[in-house]
Amino acid sequence: MVPLIFSWPVRWWVAVFPIEEILRKGSFVADEIEVYVTQGQSVSGDLKRTKITRAVESQYFGLSVRTIKDGRIGNSSSSNPGDWEKCLKASVASGKLATPQLWKGLPGPVPLDSRPIAYDPALIPEKNVLVDLLKGMIDGAASHPVEVTSGGAAISVQTLTLANSNGVYYTRPQGHVSASIETIRGNSTGYEFGNSYTLDLDPVSIGERAGFLAAASSGGVDISSGPCDVVLSPIAFAQLIGAVLIPALSGRNVHAGRSKLAHSMGLQVIDPELSVFDDPFLENGLSSTRWDAEGVLTRQISYIRHGILESFSYDLKTAYRYGHESTGSAVRTGHGGAPAIGNHNIVVEGPRRDIMDEKAVYVQDVVGAHTANPLSGDFSVELTNPFHISGGEYEKPVRKAMMSGNVFEMLGNTAGLGNDNRVIGSLVVPSIRLNKQHIIGI
Repeated sequence: MVPLIFSWPVRWWVAVFPIEEILRKGSFVADEIEVYVTQGQSVSGDLKRTKITRAVESQYFGLSVRTIKDGRIGNSSSSNPGDWEKCLKASVASGKLATPQLWKGLPGPVPLDSRPIAYDPALIPEKNVLVDLLKGMIDGAASHPVEVTSGGAAISVQTLTLANSNGVYYTRPQGHVSASIETIRGNSTGYEFGNSYTLDLDPVSIGERAGFLAAASSGGVDISSGPCDVVLSPIAFAQLIGAVLIPALSGRNVHAGRSKLAHSMGLQVIDPELSVFDDPFLENGLSSTRWDAEGVLTRQISYIRHGILESFSYDLKTAYRYGHESTGSAVRTGHGGAPAIGNHNIVVEGPRRDIMDEKAVYVQDVVGAHTANPLSGDFSVELTNPFHISGGEYEKPVRKAMMSGNVFEMLGNTAGLGNDNRVIGSLVVPSIRLNKQHIIGI
């Protein structure tokens, strides 16, 4: 194994960051001002075959300043703490170019439960723990006749702070652990990953699953085109609904005419046995929080209850524009991103059963979900690691196949949810069984 190379940035901000000073100076040039700061440290490493080829420790900083003046919203960000004055000026300048809109103000402070959610104070980005994750995945993959092609792991902890000129000053810690590995046998590959807010990942099982998928997929058989019962793994299920259903629940898309569900409030839109909701207090959720990216208190949102559409998601900007209230759904991407409508922990629930028992085609992953039409719901994807299954067993691999259909129609007539549950980004979903999906043999 090659020696590890750990490096730290030469320069790091060690002083207390002047959030109050930004708010004070901003009050002279804007009606309201909001400051969002991310500070953290991480350790990450990569695999090239079974060698650890890169391992880096780093500290990072992100600043986002948002100003509101006469209904014009400006935003600017920086990764340099010393540039906060430039960042403030840039935010004001960008606001002058923005189109004014109805604005009812940033939120004020309210009492909060100070206990962190989905956070492990014992999590520390340490290089020896990172190496254990990487070695564990290699050991797991070695239980199958495969070769490791690549992989990686990362551990990070950070503090998120939101303050505004109305008196909000919220802060919370956040941790994240991730690990992934890819294996190959002949022309067949296998990929698996894990994410958590604590060190409860089992790297050996991650590697073992990746090795199994590559080994078991070797020597696949052809499949005839036509209708077929399908079991989507949580990964494949999350990919399809993440590309179509979740965007359709965004208030911004609804009012912009980009949601198929725009005129379906109170109507049945999916199988009556399914419910979809956002739970920001989920103990094992990766995005659990008591306040959103704008300081609005979060709450559980029932989007779809027993198949009936009940709600859409809103941030402040969209809510004010269209006469609604924020649902506490604002999120930020990256260390300095502006707030936008998102979700915290989308959960899909319904009756559970052993959906692997009866004959079907099992789909581990799909390629091309991002090309699905988010308005109509139509999709056509290539299947990764598909298998014929029966009696809860993987019987034989399918060589190559595609699947096409419509996500809304697919969700309208399901055949049960699996007994598993998996956290995939901001989605918490099980596997799902679908009746008579259109499979295309390649």
